[in-house]
Amino acid sequence: MGERVILHCDLNNFFASVSLLSNVTLYDMPVAVCGSVEARHGIVLAKNEMAKKYGVRTAEAIWEAKAKCPELVTLPPDYKKYNEYSLKARKIYERYTDLIEPFGIDECWLDVTGSVRVFGSGEEIAHRIRREIKSELGITISVGVSFNKVFAKLGSDMKKPDAVTVISRDNFRERVWPLPASDLLFIGKNTALKLKNSGVFTIGDIARCDGSMLNRLLGKNGVMLKTYAQGEDISPVTPPKEEDVPKSIGRSVTPANDIKTTEDVWKIFLEISEDISRQLHAKDLYATCIQVHTRDTSLNIKEFGKTFSTPANISIILARKALAIFEENYKWSLPLRSVGFRVTGLKNDNVAIQQDMFSDIEEDKKAEIIEDSILTLRKKFGENSIKRGRNVD
Repeated sequence: MGERVILHCDLNNFFASVSLLSNVTLYDMPVAVCGSVEARHGIVLAKNEMAKKYGVRTAEAIWEAKAKCPELVTLPPDYKKYNEYSLKARKIYERYTDLIEPFGIDECWLDVTGSVRVFGSGEEIAHRIRREIKSELGITISVGVSFNKVFAKLGSDMKKPDAVTVISRDNFRERVWPLPASDLLFIGKNTALKLKNSGVFTIGDIARCDGSMLNRLLGKNGVMLKTYAQGEDISPVTPPKEEDVPKSIGRSVTPANDIKTTEDVWKIFLEISEDISRQLHAKDLYATCIQVHTRDTSLNIKEFGKTFSTPANISIILARKALAIFEENYKWSLPLRSVGFRVTGLKNDNVAIQQDMFSDIEEDKKAEIIEDSILTLRKKFGENSIKRGRNVD
């Protein structure tokens, strides 16, 4: 087989674009999807092209965005709808290949090497996908076409929205090497700063840089970046497997009012633990570590973690462990704007579960029986058929 043909598909302004499908009167207005829209704690999760022109940026506070753009319309996120449209887009990709590797909810790599004889060149396939996404889903996509994943990703970033960019073996030095080093995949702010301080400013500089110098500066990652810059990325497009285990599951909550008591934290942890436990049970997973996240009213972020010898997936046990970590570490110098936790160190249920000699075996067993009963009732009568007393207003 000859040269690989790799596409990187990036759904444009995905959250904002999907949210606007049910708010068509806002198409010609600056719009941002924000967390906690009704509260001062919210941040910008996504924005449309009109908002971008005003300088609105992802992850900035809503008040900052509105200072730049007083006419900004804010919409709450609709994750169920985002998942729905992400799956619809992947169904379109599946018309051309089964080698699809997600890179977040709105991006995917496609290996269409085996499809070019049927559907035409990589560029032709990219345009077909672009047109079908637009006509069938009502949103737009940018597609990068190249001979490897790294350059395909660069291509999808070069021209937006609703565009196709080809980076070939013949033109990549001309198209890629003049770009800032920070544009290359996996180069974050700290790495970009180290490179800049060493006189490395562009992707071409990385490609021409001495490998031993990059190794001293960045370790093995420096050598990897040189390989990428020279167009020698050979990593395959790898579809996810059913048995793939997520690295972590978690959530944080930013209520309308500041969190001022441990009792309020406990209520939030109970709510979060229900969601986390449901996801763990769905994949037959157990957690061995909990990391608690806090953000106080001065926007100070802290995380505290602890590993447990007894893996758990029962909601009440997870909530108790999270609260114990919180109480041990947070001293209430300031109220909290948001709090949450995530579980990590996830193990399949076929891993031997050894009981911690210091845990209460009887209490854990009772909690497990109760949890199984709750899950059974919810499966039969719906998610809202039974709730814990502390979570009912």
